[in-house]
Amino acid sequence: MDKAVYAYTAENYDYWREALGRSDMPHGQFGENLTVSGMPDEAVHLGDVFRIGEILVQVTQPRVPCFKLGLRMGMADFVSRFMTSGRVGFYLRVLETGQVRGGDPIELVRADAEGLNIRDCMLALAEGPRQQEIIRRALSVDALSDAWRASLLKRQA
Repeated sequence: MDKAVYAYTAENYDYWREALGRSDMPHGQFGENLTVSGMPDEAVHLGDVFRIGEILVQVTQPRVPCFKLGLRMGMADFVSRFMTSGRVGFYLRVLETGQVRGGDPIELVRADAEGLNIRDCMLALAEGPRQQEIIRRALSVDALSDAWRASLLKRQA
C-alpha cells in the first residue's frame, strides 16, 4: 500500500493556528495517522526511508486533499489554501511492520538520491515554470506511488 500512513508535522499546526487565528486544532485535525516533529515538508523527500519505533517506512507522495478537509475545517476555501501553503504532509508505505509508540525517535535510514522534497512536489500540480521539471524528477523516483505516477504521466503529456 503506497498510502498506508499519513504523516503531518506538529510544526505545521503552529503555522495554521497562527494563520487561521484558531486554537481549536488538536493533533489529528488533518486526518493524519502520525503527528511528527522535526520533519518539515521542505526537508522530507520522495523515496526517503525512515525508522519510526520498530517500523520502516518510505515516503511515496505528498497529500492532495479532497473537499472533506474543507468540511472538517469549516472553510470552503481551505483545500486550496492548504495545497498552496506547501504544508501538506506526506504518505508512507510500510516496508517493515512493528510497534510505534508516542515519542519514538524518527531516524532517517536512507535519503533518496533525487532529493525532491514534498513542498516542491506540489509544484507538479500547478502550471508554472518548474512544473515539467518537477514532474520529470518525481517520475524518476522508484518509490513514487502508483496513483501519483499515473497522475503525473497524464500531466506530462
